[in-house]
Amino acid sequence: MQISEAESVVMDVLWHQHPLGADDVLSALSGQQEWQEATVKTLLNRLLNKGAITALKEGRRYLYSPVLRREDWVLKESSGLLDRLFDGRVAPLVAHFSQHQKLSQKDIAELRKLLQEIDHDQP
Repeated sequence: MQISEAESVVMDVLWHQHPLGADDVLSALSGQQEWQEATVKTLLNRLLNKGAITALKEGRRYLYSPVLRREDWVLKESSGLLDRLFDGRVAPLVAHFSQHQKLSQKDIAELRKLLQEIDHDQP
């Protein structure tokens, strides 16, 4: 399932809180996006047609909830990025960010901790 960048913004709102109506999604995006209600409804309809969300009618409006789990979407997106740009390998990705000074000291400390955990988990 392909989710556009704009659709992912709407999904992020629904992943954090659901079910929500279109007006609730619009309110949650105020200050982040300058979208009109029609834009949000269009994005919700696209996501609904893709099967990424469900809609439950409540009175005169619909309440939307995610079907697509954020973890599944992140895994697919990150795997696709690695495959397209780095031959499916993580080390060249980290090297790229390191070379362009995009790793903070906190990032480096977290990477070291992850590597230690991986080393301890290896037989």
